[in-house]
Amino acid sequence: MAAESSLLRIGVVGYGHLGQFLVEKIVKEGTALGLTLGFVWNRNPDKLKGLIPDQLILKDLSQFADRSCDVIVEVCHPQIVQEFGPSFLSLSHFMVGSPSALADPDLNKKLRHVAQQSDKTLYVPSGALWGGQDIQRLNDSGTLKALFIRMSKHPSCFRLTGDVLSDWTEGEGRRVLFRGSVADLCPQAPNNVNTMAAAAVAAGTLGFSGVQGEIVSDTALSDYHVVEVEVTGPGGFSVHTVRRNPAKLGAVTGSATYNSFWNSLLICKGHGGRVHLC
Repeated sequence: MAAESSLLRIGVVGYGHLGQFLVEKIVKEGTALGLTLGFVWNRNPDKLKGLIPDQLILKDLSQFADRSCDVIVEVCHPQIVQEFGPSFLSLSHFMVGSPSALADPDLNKKLRHVAQQSDKTLYVPSGALWGGQDIQRLNDSGTLKALFIRMSKHPSCFRLTGDVLSDWTEGEGRRVLFRGSVADLCPQAPNNVNTMAAAAVAAGTLGFSGVQGEIVSDTALSDYHVVEVEVTGPGGFSVHTVRRNPAKLGAVTGSATYNSFWNSLLICKGHGGRVHLC
């Protein structure tokens, strides 16, 4: 019992592909790494039957406090962050897998305030963002001048609001869907631009309005997603990275991002009442 009580209890909110991956990792490898599963919630609880032990299924998310988790991980939808994020953070460290929700300035401010008041940490996983810590260091030194991110995917991989991409056809090639501030982009592609949102958190002095983003539909990208990051500093300093993330057709999240999320979760052991890119 003493050994069990020393394990960090993890609550997983969402049981899509990423949620399933994290739950499986916690069950198989968690004990050796100091983690145990506290609960799993899914919008459709029937999906959990036979896959998750009944005692670990949380049917009503508003009762999350009864499970006394050390860390709650959201991997489903920005709306959950909007509705429950402040409550989660008031009692547990909170890893927000949909940081596009933080583009809402009021929610962003509220979560930061709750983190300070509760001395809990709001963790933002870097996901598919390469060089996030370097961007953050440049930002913290006051020398970050500009940040631009382009995400290119096969059109079947986008989940956009409205009918922005309803007319795509195989073989049409490359089409720029949006270019502008990440603040304006997040509401239009909340499930696709969490990498950009993580970058906006790292680049705090620029913020969501100052970081520029572009999303591109490209029917040639049938095997991977492409994330390009252009960082500008003082005196002509610049860095341009290109990351190719293997992904199946229709996949919102590239395969390499799954392990990135897992590595981020292993960091979530408390960094004080603040926001921490992990």
